Amino acid sequence: MPIAIDRTRPEPLQKQLRQAMVSAIHDGRIQPGQQLPSSRVLAQGLGVGRNTVTAAYDELIARGYLQARARRGIFVAQKPVPPVKAIQGVSVDWARHLRLRPSRFEDIRKPLAWQAYPFPFINGQVDPALFPLPAWRACSRDMMGRAALDWWAADRAVEDDPMLIEEIRRQILPQRGIFARAEEILITLGAQEGLYLAARLLAGPDSRIGVERPGYPDAQFLVAMTGSTCVDLPVDNEGARVPDAACAREAGGLDLAVLTPGAQCPTMITMSAARRTRWLERAQKDDFLIVEDDYEGEVGFASARALKAQDAAGRVIYLGTLSKVLAPGVRMGFMVAPAAFVREARWLRRIMHRSAPLNNQRTTAIFLAEGHYQTLVRRLRSAHAERWHQVNAQLTRDLPGFLPPAPCHGGSSIWLELPDGMANTDLLQGALAQGVAFELGDAFTAPGNAGRFIRLGLSCIPTQSVGEGVRRLGQVATRL
Repeated sequence: MPIAIDRTRPEPLQKQLRQAMVSAIHDGRIQPGQQLPSSRVLAQGLGVGRNTVTAAYDELIARGYLQARARRGIFVAQKPVPPVKAIQGVSVDWARHLRLRPSRFEDIRKPLAWQAYPFPFINGQVDPALFPLPAWRACSRDMMGRAALDWWAADRAVEDDPMLIEEIRRQILPQRGIFARAEEILITLGAQEGLYLAARLLAGPDSRIGVERPGYPDAQFLVAMTGSTCVDLPVDNEGARVPDAACAREAGGLDLAVLTPGAQCPTMITMSAARRTRWLERAQKDDFLIVEDDYEGEVGFASARALKAQDAAGRVIYLGTLSKVLAPGVRMGFMVAPAAFVREARWLRRIMHRSAPLNNQRTTAIFLAEGHYQTLVRRLRSAHAERWHQVNAQLTRDLPGFLPPAPCHGGSSIWLELPDGMANTDLLQGALAQGVAFELGDAFTAPGNAGRFIRLGLSCIPTQSVGEGVRRLGQVATRL
């Protein structure tokens, strides 16, 4: 029988066997009505325990894939598989039909299979050694209880989990200096969806949107998708610069500015207090809005209060995320804004996918309520701080000529400008050969700066591997 087991994979053997058999049935390698080997024969052939095969057979019988026939054995269920019809005629000319081509936008490039490298300086990923899996599993079990299931299993249309909203109000926002009512909070699929909702609701072909340079590439792409005019906001040692008043008026001013004041993306510079005040004053004077993307959130060990905390006029739309603490795959974020805006964002979200999965919302709410989230935040901050200080301590010795932005007081990544004459692609190619993976900075910068920057992520590389990873990177750099 065409079934194989891979003992190097982390999945239990019984699960691998079930998945392999289902796959073989679906793609026709095992036919309907075909008799399968006895549990003893298959166990001997695969080198696994007989109980493993028996349990896999029993589960697939319960699911309807197999049938047990008395005194005859185990057979594949007689379920006719509809034939796949070949597409007739000329294929569709998609280039003529598509009105939007998002695949043309340059993404943040991570090396392929970066997880396989022993020194992964990759940003925004999770360190499995720090994640409290038993606690998350326990919260997931509580979410599956009947009382919780009765709430989250229903189609709630535009509703969010009130328990999660309350935990965000009580635990998360006050740490950023924000105090909000429930109707001013919307749960999103990460901060990314909040950025999309804001762009769809506030930007159009006649809009002028300020975007940081260097900056988050998807903010630039969203501006392009709406047909708005993108206004570059240069970044200096105090964060994104406020456009000169006279120049701004001559150019038509701004309708919206997308800022990352807590930890500028990608330089990690924290916007100064004076610069924050100037942005808020200019927004009030010139009547434009600000989207604050607080993507770093609580994991930044030198994080400051949110710009939203100073927003007395209600002009700042705050985007936060829980995914940087939990895991990027959880896709849990939130928006804080005046209720009138949140109401429209909620109904736009409904048109797209109704709500973020309510089972995940309830699991996250329980995780927060039981104190696991804040414990994890403290662990992550400590790990990031140790890794950040270790890299910075080795810069002068192992990476001379590599220039970090100044001042930068910490975070989950380090942005570096390469020495003159060194190309980031050459450095990456050599580093990968030494087991070191990192991200190129080209997607963040203007086209004229291609090849000059790299980003070292600190969120997933084990702390004990940081020193050796930087040393190996330095060895590669000296040969270029």
